[in-house]
Amino acid sequence: MLAKRIIPCLDIKNGRTVKGVNFVDLRDAGDPVELAEIYSAEGADELVFLDISATEERRKTLVNMVRSVAEKINIPFTVGGGISSVEDVEILLNNGADKVSINSSAVKNPQLINDLAQKFGSQCVVVAIDAKQINGQWIVHLVGGKVPTELNLFDWAIEVAERGAGEILFTSMDNDGTKNGFANEALAKLSTLINIPIIASGGAGNIQHFVDSFKVGKADAALAASVFHFKEIEIQALKEELRSNGIEVRL
Repeated sequence: MLAKRIIPCLDIKNGRTVKGVNFVDLRDAGDPVELAEIYSAEGADELVFLDISATEERRKTLVNMVRSVAEKINIPFTVGGGISSVEDVEILLNNGADKVSINSSAVKNPQLINDLAQKFGSQCVVVAIDAKQINGQWIVHLVGGKVPTELNLFDWAIEVAERGAGEILFTSMDNDGTKNGFANEALAKLSTLINIPIIASGGAGNIQHFVDSFKVGKADAALAASVFHFKEIEIQALKEELRSNGIEVRL
């Protein structure tokens, strides 16, 4: 059985780590490079770095910061934000990223998923999907959750997997920052529809929420931000509790 992964997420805006609730009301959570180094030392399995305003501000990801983070850590490192071409990905991989996360650009140009998988391998391509429930349907949103699409979460996830993505990072906008737990019903449905790993995101508030994301939601990895940034949950304690619940993790 593959070990489940615990992934801190650094949402970056204006060079700082930030965290909000339901994608708004952002507050400062510290220096990204310092936080990355701490998480790497504390036993995080991977790190995700999302330049959350890059798409909205129509600029590229912060390459210098990516390089600074990569120099300080020894765990796999996924970078997202403002990526819209094979060239963008090449630059990030050359500056220390192990994987890239694409979101808005994948919806606008689905062929990009195929192109990146072909050029760099599926293991390098994470497609992030931000979705919220509208009239009982999970609807995909773009540009940091600001722009609704007509895409259904589950249909889009199936297409993404077929096009060669190696992983899906699913964030429930309804759960994000609420600390009420992950969207386990949607996660479990995703896991029955596609056969690539699913990273759960949005809603972690306590250790039981992580347990549930794996046992109920069938997620392959769980991502969180504020509970780690503000020291509400220590990664080592979390992993020990997961293992005592019969969930395989790397200690």
